[in-house]
Amino acid sequence: MKAIDLNGFAEKFAADDDPWRTFSNRDEAVKRRAILHALGQGPSGRVLELGSGNGSNSRAIARRALRLDATEGTVEGTRLTALAIAASPRARAISLVLPARFPRRDYDAIVIAELLYYLSPIAMRHVARGVAAALRPGGRLVLAHHRIDYYDFAQHAADIQERFLLMTGMTWQVETMRRRARWHVLVARRGDAGHRTGLSFRHR
Repeated sequence: MKAIDLNGFAEKFAADDDPWRTFSNRDEAVKRRAILHALGQGPSGRVLELGSGNGSNSRAIARRALRLDATEGTVEGTRLTALAIAASPRARAISLVLPARFPRRDYDAIVIAELLYYLSPIAMRHVARGVAAALRPGGRLVLAHHRIDYYDFAQHAADIQERFLLMTGMTWQVETMRRRARWHVLVARRGDAGHRTGLSFRHR
């Protein structure tokens, strides 16, 4: 695998507003519904989205959030995200190159989709600790990632969501929302602060 960098993503978005057909692909729509289901009945309060890409998930999340900070590392993707959420006055597209300080101190929910395996292990650890600090007690962390490797990943996809959760240094109650051969959507809630780092799984 040869990892794609931000310049590579910028080139893709400059050439095509929807390079992975995330707005139109049926499987992507199924995944998006699983992400929304993981957020709960709603409306959610303050929601952070990391790596918004072209805003295909942001538009749907914005309808379920009282406030949405949709962050994206490329200028081109941030522009596309802003267009996608233009009809939602309480949503904003923010340029943010990870790892970095988040726009707000705390959030009721955090959504990370199709991002983690593009980060180096060191960068992923920084993001994990940032998520642990920013997610309020009782908040929801929604993770949606491929289960198989693609040529431009920086890390292997297998179990990357579980590895990320362990990097937070916290305990989590984890529930699968939807699992397919190629991808997995889960929701994690912070566990008892008195317990050691670990994961407790609930299967649907």
